[in-house]
Amino acid sequence: MKNANQIIKNIQNKPQFSKLSRYKCIDRIKSIFTPPLQRMIKFSYMKNNTLFFVLNHPGAKQEFDNNIQSIKSALNFYTPEECTDVLIEDIKAFVTHTPNKVFVLKPKEPVLYSERSTGNFEINIKDEKLNQLVRNIRNIIKEKINHDA
Repeated sequence: MKNANQIIKNIQNKPQFSKLSRYKCIDRIKSIFTPPLQRMIKFSYMKNNTLFFVLNHPGAKQEFDNNIQSIKSALNFYTPEECTDVLIEDIKAFVTHTPNKVFVLKPKEPVLYSERSTGNFEINIKDEKLNQLVRNIRNIIKEKINHDA
């Protein structure tokens, strides 16, 4: 019987899921970079056997360009297991100047409901504190009804 990891590998190796192996390869190559550079990678994709990294800061582009030759030579020397089916001829990077979409939630204005009670209800509470509290609430409701009318 196969375990879950073997089943997932079998599914990923099918032709209809070939793009999954590409993304696993891209993630593996991303993991080679330093953590600060990884955080500056906005997204990545492959086109015509070229791996593109889209960066969100010009400083990241400069650091990427400094490291790219060592990464290319390392990939030529040793191809990770995830990248055996993916042919990468070149690796390039560019900076995007499109801002990230930030969703700002506007503060909600408090919803005011009209009072539906008229304050005409009986109070059958034996505890004196609770009885007084409910009487105060009833008086507030009656004052509000008289004030709004």
